[in-house]
Amino acid sequence: MQVKKYFPPIWLLKTFVHVFSLLPLINLYWLAFIDELGADPVKEVIHFTGIGALNLFLLSLTISPLAKFLKQGKLINLRRVVGLYAFFYAVLHVLNFLFFEVQFDFNLFIDEIFDRPYITIGMVALLILSALAITSINNIRRKMGKGWQKLHNLTYLAGILIVTHFYWSVKSELSSPLMYIAVLIFLLYLRRDKFRRWL
Repeated sequence: MQVKKYFPPIWLLKTFVHVFSLLPLINLYWLAFIDELGADPVKEVIHFTGIGALNLFLLSLTISPLAKFLKQGKLINLRRVVGLYAFFYAVLHVLNFLFFEVQFDFNLFIDEIFDRPYITIGMVALLILSALAITSINNIRRKMGKGWQKLHNLTYLAGILIVTHFYWSVKSELSSPLMYIAVLIFLLYLRRDKFRRWL
């Protein structure tokens, strides 16, 4: 007699995603409020939200191959919520930069976008993530039909831009961005059959 393996229900997994995505943010801004983020709290907040966005983005790319490996197709239902949290962190990353670093000087903000290549590609990645987030709404997805999948294939371009943004923004200690690049390459490699069908 074969014993059926227990797998957590999707609602429980989504609850974990909500908790483990929101709690670090609450803790971050609380520590910033009570001035417990070290000598450079602005840098810490911007870095934390940026790395959080990258981690969640890569986690969203991990879900499909993981669902296939575990033979748990229902895991696919987690992609949207994880992807939306990645977008949320990315928006906070930019807002933190806008508020703390350039202090809502929009002219300086625009200059920074065009003068610093790593910010330029970061903003392009954010535009892609914004389009993906908006079109993740079920009604919009249905109206787009086959165009929805074509748009969401830009996810992979966004991934390349995001890790490049991180790599270019780091002036030393390149081991961390190189590790993220390796993870992205591996996740893209797992989709090699899909990319071949595009050729």
